[in-house]
Amino acid sequence: MDPKAVKSELVLILDYGSQYTHLITRRIRSLSVFSLCISGTSSLKSITDLNPKVVILSGGPHSVHTPDSPSFPAEFVEWAEANGVFVLGVCYGLQLIVQRLGGEVRVGEKQEYGRMEIEVEINSGLFGSKKVGDKQVVWMSHGDEVAKLPDGFEVVGRSQQGSVAAIESPSRRFYGLQYHPEVTHSPEGMETLRYFLFDICKVSAGWSMENVLDEEIKVIKSTVGTEDHVICALSGGVDSTVAATLVHKAIGDRLHCIFVDNGLLRYKERERVMETFERDLHLPVTCVDATDQFLSELKGVVDPEKKRKIIGKEFISIFDAFANDLEKKLGRKPSYLVQGTLYPDVIESCPPPGSGRTHSHTIKSHHNVGGLPKDMKLKLIEPLKLLFKDEVRQLGRILDVPQGFLKRHPFPGPGLAVRVLGDVTTGNALDVLRQVDEIFIQSIKDAGLYDEIWQAFAVFLPVRSVGVQGDQRTHSHVVALRAVTSQDGMTADWYYFEHKFLDDVSRKICNSVRGVNRVVQDITSKPPSTIEWE
Repeated sequence: MDPKAVKSELVLILDYGSQYTHLITRRIRSLSVFSLCISGTSSLKSITDLNPKVVILSGGPHSVHTPDSPSFPAEFVEWAEANGVFVLGVCYGLQLIVQRLGGEVRVGEKQEYGRMEIEVEINSGLFGSKKVGDKQVVWMSHGDEVAKLPDGFEVVGRSQQGSVAAIESPSRRFYGLQYHPEVTHSPEGMETLRYFLFDICKVSAGWSMENVLDEEIKVIKSTVGTEDHVICALSGGVDSTVAATLVHKAIGDRLHCIFVDNGLLRYKERERVMETFERDLHLPVTCVDATDQFLSELKGVVDPEKKRKIIGKEFISIFDAFANDLEKKLGRKPSYLVQGTLYPDVIESCPPPGSGRTHSHTIKSHHNVGGLPKDMKLKLIEPLKLLFKDEVRQLGRILDVPQGFLKRHPFPGPGLAVRVLGDVTTGNALDVLRQVDEIFIQSIKDAGLYDEIWQAFAVFLPVRSVGVQGDQRTHSHVVALRAVTSQDGMTADWYYFEHKFLDDVSRKICNSVRGVNRVVQDITSKPPSTIEWE
């Protein structure tokens, strides 16, 4: 999707590492305004090429006093002022504006974290109809504070402790908030974003999934030549299925889908998914059983990053072989590979500036982003690369993908390889995990909870514990259950099951799955954990 082609003015977010940055993107999109997030240290050309109407400088864990703290390019301010671009700084972003435009930021005498009350000091478009003296609760997270404003700026709001909470310079089109308007802990934050975008910046709201569909079909048709053929790797998940349906709509029978059984699928996944493809989606799909190929390469491998890289490499090797077979049938080799990469995949695979991490130190290499070999012969088509999961589901509904399929929980590209901690080929770990996972998921469905949960699964732990089963001492496997709620997978909270449900599931697992004598529940949110264990 070409950002310049969408029917909406672009709001560009420069990311300085806040855990909430992606939320700004999502909140703005929810207002039918197209928004993108790029690195806060991007070159001026990278910014200007996107032609944004508004630039938002995100928060971050840094201090502007640190010599290597990340910042926008040197000519950014001059470019913004010369081209009528509006700029909003959030938390660290506000402090960057103040420091770079000639003001002063100092280490705060009192730090402000969590819920705080702020008071309006002057009437401002940032707060709509609120009057001087009106108050609202916001979510603060800062240790530094503004000591002196740059020329032309005024304080719009202050905290209870007297710290600067909001600033503006309408003549220069620069604004700042020393709190996070994008989080739900700032109850009136969305209204502030709405006032800023529509009343101050006069942004036009015209972005929709229908726009995305039309634009993507145009891009696919212009990218893929009239004689070119395309391969799509179907995983059985929502993302790859929507991507395949979209590409099929654009180029028809020149799309050739492949579903690979890599030996890392869930219980009866292959049979269930193939039936759905054929019966409901009418997609042309070839099923390849590559169980032995994958498991032989994974034997003895315990490092999760290495597992992901191996799996990515083996997938591409199979796709290349599939392309060669197609070449014999068609007299022409396919040129492209479709993948269901999503925006969170891209964000998580690119560490924020100032984090001290390079691509080899990312949270995890996504199979769609960092797990593919550099010498891959097929060119990539990633029609969902700028979308979040809920947006993909919206697109799927427009494309008439069955609702039951769209509601499926996410499943990782590397499959059960990242749910068996350590060597996946050890003993019967995969079979045990499949049985445990099936009991857990079916119990969730039977209880009517499936649609309330973003993702639920079981994890096979590389430990054994002592138990008593059938009056005998056992030394058996431990499994963990994980269920989370989320909107986009970027942040998540663990799901609170009733005790009776957990008791029933635990009993079913220990009574039905030979070799398991202990069940634990993962009650960690994201952050600090990721959703998957590896």
